[in-house]
Amino acid sequence: MAPSPARRRPLGRASSRRTLLVLPVCLMTLLTGCSEGDGGAPKGRSGDDGPPPAPVSANSLAAERLIPERGVYFGISTLRTPFAPEETDLVAEKAGVRPNLLEYFVKWNEEYRPQAVDAAYEQTAVPLLTWEPWASKEAGTEQPEYALARITEGRHDPYIRRFAEDIRVHGRPLILRFAHEMNSTWFPWAEGRNGNRPGEYVRAWRHVHDVFTEAGADNVVWHWSPNILRTVEEVRLRPLYPGDQYVDLVGVTGYRRHEKTAGAVLDPALNEIRRITRRPILIAETGAKPGVEKAGWIADFFRWLDRNPDVVGFVWFERDTVQGGKQDWRFAETPGTQRAFRGGLEWVELARVPDGEPIRVGDSDLGESDRERSGLGRST
Repeated sequence: MAPSPARRRPLGRASSRRTLLVLPVCLMTLLTGCSEGDGGAPKGRSGDDGPPPAPVSANSLAAERLIPERGVYFGISTLRTPFAPEETDLVAEKAGVRPNLLEYFVKWNEEYRPQAVDAAYEQTAVPLLTWEPWASKEAGTEQPEYALARITEGRHDPYIRRFAEDIRVHGRPLILRFAHEMNSTWFPWAEGRNGNRPGEYVRAWRHVHDVFTEAGADNVVWHWSPNILRTVEEVRLRPLYPGDQYVDLVGVTGYRRHEKTAGAVLDPALNEIRRITRRPILIAETGAKPGVEKAGWIADFFRWLDRNPDVVGFVWFERDTVQGGKQDWRFAETPGTQRAFRGGLEWVELARVPDGEPIRVGDSDLGESDRERSGLGRST
């Protein structure tokens, strides 16, 4: 007999993930002797020296609010997420459950749009903003303007500060996935591309984070998300990790190409990450390549999810090649793959979505210029 959803998802996992107190990580380190997940220097080629790091507390009220104590996020990325509620409705119809996390992408020649965050919450979903420091995909991996050293030197500080201040003024909490898949070879923020050197990724991440801190943008949950190890096995993750005081969530991008199980895709990278940090895990992008084994892989993904209670959510890249996917990654590609997904998701306890109320800045604290820049008070 199939177990009930409440029994299917472990309920005691919150205590192993984080404490309820919002304390600076450095203080918790002094009190408990836990690791800060130092990402500043390599610790051997394997990246797995030393004992597993101990749990640490949340860095912010935003992390406390958006990282669930129980249940998981079922996220999606469609072509027009989050501005097309009809696309979310269609996914909900096919999945049998409404997504409660919506991911979208913003390049560094685009401004923060409060309407996107509002649209996600209006669809009862948490916004996940993937923030990409480049001008466009078409420009390739050599984009000197966005070299990591230029970011650290402050060349983009006016833009970063404006983006951070607009987030602060808007006030609604969001997950910010910055410079993802940094262990890859296909983005200009990867070390070894675009003139970047070892150690520069961590310095750039910390610099951007510091600008947000100076701007008072405490309503951000910082999400560090490398690619899975397939094709980039030689790149170690520890030297790319900024440290627990700079990161709230970790995760991976991981798509099934030929593997028979979800673990074969995701576990090598996640096991390496778990030797670096105990931060909770959000799978930032996943999907499965078409083929006779796709339905079986999807079914196994949900079995894998049940075995990994530190995974607090996943985002399915519900797009085909016309909609921006390199393959037809959609769970609804065929009736069989849709049934496998719907059947697995039926037993998943979904996390509660917070109301999205501003965390730090109320309307009474805003100046008129802040209102105008952020779009608050205007019709969306």
